Amino acid sequence: MRSTSVATALAVVFSSAALSVVAAGTASAAGTTVTNIGGFVVDGPLQRVFVGDAANGRILASDYNGTLVDSNAGLGSVSDLALSDDGSTLYAALPNTHQILALDPATLDVKTTYSIPTDTGPRHLAFTGGKAWFSYGDQWDGDIGSIDPSVDPAGGTDPVAMAQFPTEGTSVGLWGQALLDTDPNRPGVLAVGQTGISTDSMAVLDVSDGAPKATAWYFGDYTLNNGIGDIDLVPGADQVLINGTDRDAWADGKFSKAGSYPGAWGADIAPNGLVAQFNAGKVAVYRPDTTTPLRTYSAGSTDYAAGNLRWAPDSSRIFALVPNGGTFTLKALNQPTLNVPTLTVNAPSSAPRAKKLTVTGKLSATVPLPAGAKLSVTRTDIESPSGKALAAVTVRADGTYSFADTPPAGGTVTYKVTYAGDAGHTTATASDKVAVSRAGTSLSLNNNGKLYNYGTDVKFTAHLGTTYKNRTVKIYADPFGGDKGNKLIKSGKVDSHGNLTAWVDMTRDTAVSAVFDGDARYAPKTVKSTAYARVKISTSLSRYYKTAKIGSTSYRWFHKNTGPVFNTTMTYYPGREHRLDLEIYYQGKWYQTDSEYFRLGTNGKTAVQFDAPGESGIRARMRSVYVNGSSGDTVNSTTYGAWNYLYFSN
Repeated sequence: MRSTSVATALAVVFSSAALSVVAAGTASAAGTTVTNIGGFVVDGPLQRVFVGDAANGRILASDYNGTLVDSNAGLGSVSDLALSDDGSTLYAALPNTHQILALDPATLDVKTTYSIPTDTGPRHLAFTGGKAWFSYGDQWDGDIGSIDPSVDPAGGTDPVAMAQFPTEGTSVGLWGQALLDTDPNRPGVLAVGQTGISTDSMAVLDVSDGAPKATAWYFGDYTLNNGIGDIDLVPGADQVLINGTDRDAWADGKFSKAGSYPGAWGADIAPNGLVAQFNAGKVAVYRPDTTTPLRTYSAGSTDYAAGNLRWAPDSSRIFALVPNGGTFTLKALNQPTLNVPTLTVNAPSSAPRAKKLTVTGKLSATVPLPAGAKLSVTRTDIESPSGKALAAVTVRADGTYSFADTPPAGGTVTYKVTYAGDAGHTTATASDKVAVSRAGTSLSLNNNGKLYNYGTDVKFTAHLGTTYKNRTVKIYADPFGGDKGNKLIKSGKVDSHGNLTAWVDMTRDTAVSAVFDGDARYAPKTVKSTAYARVKISTSLSRYYKTAKIGSTSYRWFHKNTGPVFNTTMTYYPGREHRLDLEIYYQGKWYQTDSEYFRLGTNGKTAVQFDAPGESGIRARMRSVYVNGSSGDTVNSTTYGAWNYLYFSN
C-alpha cells in the first residue's frame, strides 16, 4: 500500500508532463462521402462530380476517380443540384433557407443567391430551356417555378417565377414537391413526377417558349406504375422511365405502358440510352428495351438510396453513391458499355515432366461473341519464366476449346489463356496451374531468433544441398516496417561447401530469406530467419544545478521550485512514440507511477517538461523505453533506456 504523502508527491510531479515536440503526419487522398444525398450531378467538360450532403450542409466536388478535390460547407441545407446546359453554373437548392444558389463549378464559389418566395422549398432542381426549374409546396399544394439567369434584377424584373405548373391539360395541380428531369439532347422538355400522393401521377412539359405547356399528363392509380420515386426522360424516345423499371410512352397528351426492366431501387439513363440500375448490392447496366444485363458491378451493400447513380455525359463510366453503414461513398465504375465475358481454364492438377497433357476451357458471354474467336495461350515454367507463347486456339461454336502440350520442365507450369476483347466485350484472362513433379533439396539459414544491439553487423550464412544444374542462392533482407520492402542483398553461386554469406546492418527487426529458384529436376525452396534489433536510446536531464551522489548513485540536483526537462533521443520512425517511466523513492523502495507515451519529433527527439514539485527531499528516476507494438510501430524490439536520477532540494 502507498501512503497518502507518496501518492500526492507522484501526482504533483507527473500531472503536468507535456510533450514539447510533435511530429507531423502525412495526409492521404480523401474519398467523397456524404451522410444523406442532397443532389448528384456530373460535369463532363470539367470531369467533376458534384454531390450535395443534405445532412451536413455541404457541396462536395470529386474528380472522375472519386477523389475529393473541393467542397463548400456551411450552407445549412442542400436538397438537390443541377448544372446549366453550358456547364457554366451549378445550381443548389436550399429548402431550409428558401434559396437557390448559383455557383461556379470550377471553384464552388457562390455567384448569385436567389430568394424563393415560399416557406415549403425549393426541393428538386433541373435545368432546361435556358432556365433552372424547381419544385416546392406541401403535400396538398405543390407547384414548380423557374429562374431565368439572363434576367438582371437590377432592371426591375424578378428572375424568379412561381406557380409555373400548367393547369390547362393537367386537370389538377401538383400534390407535393415534384421530381424533375431533363435531357440535354431535348432542350425545353421537362419531366415531372408526383411525390405528394402515393399513386403514379406525372407530366411531360414543354418549357421551351414562355409559359410551360402540358405535352402529356397522367393522374391516376397504380394501374400504370406502382408509385413514383424516380423519373427519367428516355433519350431518343417519347418515353419516361419510372423507378428505373417501368417505361411509359407519351402520345396525344397521354401516357401508356411501353415495357419494363427488372426491378430496381435507383436508376439513371445514359445519353446513348443505356440504363444503369442499383438493386440488391449490385449495379446492372441494360441496353435499351432488354432485360439481360450488359454488365454488372458489385456495389458492396444492399441498403436502399434513391438517386444514387449518374452517368458521365460521354457514357464512359457510371458514378455510384454506394451505401456503407449510414453513409454513401462515391465510386467510379469503368467501361460500362462493354460486356464482360467469362473465360475458364482447366488443366490437370499434376502431371509427369515431358509427358503430353490436355487443357480445356470455355469462353461465354451474355452478349453473343464473334464467331471463330481466337484465344492466345502462354506457358510459364522454370525454363521460360517470362512465358512462352503457344499456338493460338479457336473457340468452337458452343464456346469450348482444348489444346495439348508437353511441359519440358518440372515444377509449377502455368497455362494462361487470354481473349483480347472486341467492340462489344472487355478482355478476359484466366489461367490454371499444373504441378510437374521434381525432387526436393535442403536449404538452411542461421541466426534465427537472435537479438542484437542497434547497428550491429551480422553475418548470415545459407547452406544449399544437392541440385541438378542451378547452384545459385539469393539472400534477401526485409526490415520490419512498410517503408523499406524486401531487398536482395546477395546473389551468387554457393561455394564448394554449399555456403553463401551476406552481412546485415541490424537497425530494425529483419526477416532474412534464402531462396533457391530450382531447376528442371529440383524444386525451388525458401527458408527464413528472423533476427531482432533494439533501438538506439540516449536520455538526459536539463535545468539541474549540480550533480552529486546519494549513496553510490549519481543524481541530478534540482531546486524544489525548478521544473526539470527530460530529453530523449531515439531512432526515428514515422509515428513512433517512446514511453516515459517515472519512479519515486520512498522509505527505501522505488514506486512506479503511471507511464505515459510521447510522440518523437522528425529529428528523433522529445523534450518533456515537468512542473516543479515545490517540495524538497523528493528522489525520482526517469527513463525512456521503446515498446514493440505500444510505441506506435513494430519495427524494433523492446528497448529500455538508462535510468536518470533526480533529487529536489531546497
